[in-house]
This record gives sequence, C-alpha cells and structure tokens, in this order.
Amino acid sequence: MDVRTFWLAGRPATGDSELTVTNPHDGREVGRCSVPTDGQVEEAIAAAHAVAGQAAALPVHVRAEALAHVSRRLSERADEIAHLITAENGKPIFWARGEVSRAIATFRFAAEETRRWSGDVQRLDTEPAAAGRLAYVSRVPYGPVLAITPFNFPLNLVAHKVAPAIAVGAPVIVKPAPATPLTSLLLGEILAETDLPAGMFSVLPVENERASGLVLDPRLPVVSFTGSAPVGYAIADQIPRKHVTLELGGNAAAVVLADADLDWAAQRVALFSNYQAGQSCIAVQRVIVERPVYDEFVERLLPAVDGLVTGDPADEKTQVGPLVSVHAAERVEQWVREAVDAGARVLTGGTREGATIAPTVLADVPHDAKVLREEVFGPVVVLQPAASIDEAYAMVNDSAYGLQAGVFTRSLDAAFRANRELEVGGVIIGDVPSYRADQMPYGGVKDSGIGREGLHSAMTDYTYEKVMVLTGLSL
Repeated sequence: MDVRTFWLAGRPATGDSELTVTNPHDGREVGRCSVPTDGQVEEAIAAAHAVAGQAAALPVHVRAEALAHVSRRLSERADEIAHLITAENGKPIFWARGEVSRAIATFRFAAEETRRWSGDVQRLDTEPAAAGRLAYVSRVPYGPVLAITPFNFPLNLVAHKVAPAIAVGAPVIVKPAPATPLTSLLLGEILAETDLPAGMFSVLPVENERASGLVLDPRLPVVSFTGSAPVGYAIADQIPRKHVTLELGGNAAAVVLADADLDWAAQRVALFSNYQAGQSCIAVQRVIVERPVYDEFVERLLPAVDGLVTGDPADEKTQVGPLVSVHAAERVEQWVREAVDAGARVLTGGTREGATIAPTVLADVPHDAKVLREEVFGPVVVLQPAASIDEAYAMVNDSAYGLQAGVFTRSLDAAFRANRELEVGGVIIGDVPSYRADQMPYGGVKDSGIGREGLHSAMTDYTYEKVMVLTGLSL
C-alpha cells in the first residue's frame, strides 16, 4: 500500500517512520502516512515564522481565491473524500457526505468573509483637542496558528481552523488526530494547488506525545485546540502568554417543555443522540422533560431510537456506525454498566459488539454517574423528568459544561428566558443542541472552552486591533 506524504511548508515530504490507519468497523488497513522527524517539524515551524509577514501582507484577492479554490475542489472530489472519512473514522457515509458538504460551505464562507474583511474608520474630532484627526482601525494576525484537530470531524473541524487562518493572512500548522490523519493530508494536497506562498501551511501527522513541542514553541503564538477539556486546559496552563482558543466538550441537554411537538422532539432527539455514534461535542446526552409529558415523550422516543439503522458505515442506509475504536466503545460500555450498577435502568440498547455500541437510552440515572456528569462521547442518552420550567433550566445549568442546549417549546417567553438563563454558548429553540451553522459563532463557557469558531468569529479571534491615527486632516 502506498504511503501518503505529509505537507511540509506547502510541499510533500516523507519522514523516517509510518503511521497505519485502520477502519474502526472491520479493522482493515485503510492507509499509511509518513510521520515527520523532529527536524522536519522544526523546518515547518521555521517556515511558518519566516513567512508570517508576507502572509499578513497578501492581497485580499489572493487569500479569497485560494479559499474559493479549496471549496471548489472539495466539491469536485466530494464522493472520494466522503468515502475516505468513512473508512478512517467509521462515520456512516450518510454523515460523511454531510461533513464534506459543510466543509465546502465553510471554505466558501471564508472566501466571502475575506472579501468583506476590512478596516474601520473613526472620526476623532469629537473634542476640540482632536481636530483634524481620524483613526483607521484594522485587524492584524497574531502570527502563525497551531491547529490541533480531533478525529470526529476530520475534515470540517480542520476547515474551521485552516480557513480563518488563511482568510486573515496567518500561516497555519495542522496537527491532525493520529486516528484520522488521511483526510487532513488530502486537504493539504488541495491547498498545495493554490498560489499561497511556501510556508503558509503544513500538515504534520505527529504522535500526540510530540505535540507539546509545537504547543510550547514561541514562534506559534496562536494555539487553536478542539478536544477534551482536561487536555485543552492542560495546554492553556502550559502557555499562559499565548493566545489560546479551546473548543472543548459538553454533555448537551435537550429540554422538552409541555407545549412541545413531542413527535418532532422524539425524532430529533433519537437521531442526534446517536449521530456520529454520539461522538460529537453537541450530541444530545441529557434529555430533560417536563413531567406532564414525560411518559408520552418516552413512548415516542424509544421506537424512534430502536428504528435507527446500525451497521456497516459504508452502507448508504446506516445511521449509527462504530465508535473510533474498540477501546472507546469499551469505555462507554463501562460507564453504562457503572450507572446500571448504581440503580439506572436501560430502556433500550446498552450492548456492545466490537467498536459498536447499540443506541442506548437510560432512565433513573444517579446524579453523580459519569454518563450524566461527564461527556459520554458515545450513543447514550439519559432521560430526566423535571417538575417545571424552573427546574428544567436549573438542571441544564447543573453541569461543568456549557456548549449548547436545545429547547423544544412553542413559547417565545420560554425561548427568551432560555437565552437569558442557560449557561451555554448557544441556545437552539425548537430543535436539538446538535444544530450548528458553520458561519455562526460557535463555542462554549465553563469547561466547554474559550473563544469562538465560525468564520468571522475565528478571524476575529486570530487577530488583534491596530489603530493608525492620521493627523492634520480637513474632515
């Protein structure tokens, strides 16, 4: 099997070792990629640092056209890329196609935002002492971005770091997840087709143990990390003087109020507690239902969950595939077992076959169970009745996490109250917390992270304001 090259300062390169990628569903070898040496990692960092000034000065049309080119090429190669995602990640092809479509849009949005990205002008002659003065306020990149990306969205979550970096004129070094490097390397291949200067991007599939060298290097002043809260905050603690963006985990809650459309809520909760095999930061994990409709909701939810198609992720009909590894599935299985041993009831699912966990619904889960307090990152949902809207919203907030929440209601008052009271970065009314538009601000509070993704938001996050004052003007 051919060994894929990695991307070193915009060109293909090989190191002195290899990484083998396997399919989580059947264990077959999907591909191999070359792993950079320490010297090659140093070369990539040095190149990013050296080109930073040139990158920041790139004309807007060069940056925008590079991003538009990536969007077009992703569209042209969409089927190939979707099957690669499915092979290395285990994500059902249905969801993989959706991820590719989103990445196409993400790069397109970035190209559009780049063309709109411009400075502001502010008159300063509001006081006599500033007569004839005017401020031009622009945004300047901090410098090269280190993008540490996860396995669960090996294309679109890379896009959400690479695209805004290019948009603002910042070099970017991608360290993909070791389980899913191949999709990032294919993206590097497409980036290499653009007119971006050498050094503007690198894709380095190094082991996690070697990431600290990248994190600590002062020539990479921005670190954008997506992953678990313990790892993210450990990174932030190591580099207090760097600009750090953390998109971390969650145990997202969906609130079903008494006035909700229960059929719609049940269908959405069933699907989005299990999409990506639950391996999404905003997969539905907790479902908080007002007590008057609790039994009716459960009657609708269980058949919807049982009706999901679980199996081979390459099958077009499959909705729920395997977790990223047998080890990950064994951890989820253990957490379910611990909850059951402590008094929880399994209403459906709860079984494991290899890396696949059957879609699982739990009730009567103890307050301190991991499946309730931590991020399961698997196809497990916990049902909780609430006596009132007051209790329901308090239960949402009773979490160390605060990424997104969903509220099923027809009441505008309940919707705006949710927006006021829920301690999360996003409130989705009438749907699950799993909804994300790629152009909107996205991020959390508490242990769910700091900073925001979404193209304009990330572009702002990667830059700082710089003021030039012009003097002696006739305004």
